[in-house]
Amino acid sequence: MRKSIIISLLTAFIMLAGFTSCNNSSQQYDPAKPFEAVDVFPTPPRPAGQSHVLELRTEPLEKVRVAIIGLGMRGQGAVRRLSYIDEAVIVALVDVVPSSVERAQQTLERMGRPKADAYTDAEAWKEVSRRDDIDLVYICTHWDLHAPIAIYAMENGKHAATEIPAALTIDEAWDLVNTAERTRRHMMMLENTNYDFFEMATLNMAQQGVFGEIAHAEGAYIHDLRSMLFAEEGEPGHYWDMWRLEHNAEKDGSLYPMHGLGPIAHILNLNRGDRMEYMVSVSSGQFGLTAYAEEKFGKDSDYAKREYAKGDMNTTLIKTARGKSIKIQHDVTSPRPYSRIHMLSGTKGFAQKWPRTGIALEPDGHNWLSDERLDSLLKVYEHPIVTEVGEQARQVGGHGGMDFIMDYRLIYCLHHGLPLDQDVYDAASWSAVIELSQVSVANQGMPVQFPDFTRGAWKELETVTYYTID
Repeated sequence: MRKSIIISLLTAFIMLAGFTSCNNSSQQYDPAKPFEAVDVFPTPPRPAGQSHVLELRTEPLEKVRVAIIGLGMRGQGAVRRLSYIDEAVIVALVDVVPSSVERAQQTLERMGRPKADAYTDAEAWKEVSRRDDIDLVYICTHWDLHAPIAIYAMENGKHAATEIPAALTIDEAWDLVNTAERTRRHMMMLENTNYDFFEMATLNMAQQGVFGEIAHAEGAYIHDLRSMLFAEEGEPGHYWDMWRLEHNAEKDGSLYPMHGLGPIAHILNLNRGDRMEYMVSVSSGQFGLTAYAEEKFGKDSDYAKREYAKGDMNTTLIKTARGKSIKIQHDVTSPRPYSRIHMLSGTKGFAQKWPRTGIALEPDGHNWLSDERLDSLLKVYEHPIVTEVGEQARQVGGHGGMDFIMDYRLIYCLHHGLPLDQDVYDAASWSAVIELSQVSVANQGMPVQFPDFTRGAWKELETVTYYTID
């Protein structure tokens, strides 16, 4: 309902502003008065008594006492990974499916960890967030509960870490920001791709000037999820209540932009020296979900007859305040090889992970580095965090180790009282692409402005920093 009202108001505003022709007359473009991105969601003033939480430091924690809420695919992995970290203690396990809680308890037992308190009530996350013996609420539920649980946790004095996306709407994003600023609690979106080995190496290279001034970057989430979206209960990859299919049925836009955006956002110092200023977004038609449903269930099935809003490929273009451009793509319904693209183009060099992993540098920028030179370069610029914990990460696993580095860094920073690598402004701005893209797609790729979730504080810093005690 809220989305339809916004779109109706936008359409009326655009017509009044002259963005569309009226009475079939041609609208003349005046170069002296160029169109501007529409400020659909203006940045509100910071409430009295609040201040920004960029590079927030909180009290060091000798042990980080953790409650994990949601024990599906991601939650089960988190239980195992956190059990490898001495400074983390899993105190509570929460899921509405009792067998999932039992699986997690068995993991703790297998890892030599004490049994955690178990909860299976749908509202148990509130009780857990109010407990005095928990420092961190780690959220792995379906998307709709991510922001509500994180907000409630912070309001009850807990740090919050949530699987992606952190917010589904701009209102939720602002609620996360304002709650973090008011409570002075950490809020992190668990974007694991920032900790992939190649991405961390290119972050290190960019911060040392190897690529020169980076003018353009690209990222994506191209992942064929059709078999999982349509997996019914008992089938491999099933989402509880098939909730992810519902999002693709109801919304058209970039529904999952963070995997591609997160790593390049840090490389471009977004929210710490630059920020996303405006964006446009367009989607192809929807073909893949219907075709797959017809093949699996038959043309007369309810799944095949259903209307799915999400176009197969969404492409979003973003311009930053410092003049950088970003392309983000989202496609989960096409038979394509997996790709997050991760491409950087600068004045001195180029890097890309998919479909071919390679780097090109001046003075021979037209050609890829040889495999031997590429391997040597990546070793030279291996990120110090990877040097520190990379071997253990490879052994523990989790998407090749990046999941473990993510958890390790979260606990490390809380243990030492350091700023987290990712903060609430990252969570809010990266998630904001979801609703902004829906508005843009619904209005023929209309340019829309980004809210400034830091409210100008991004100008106070120059670069993203992953802090250590050294």
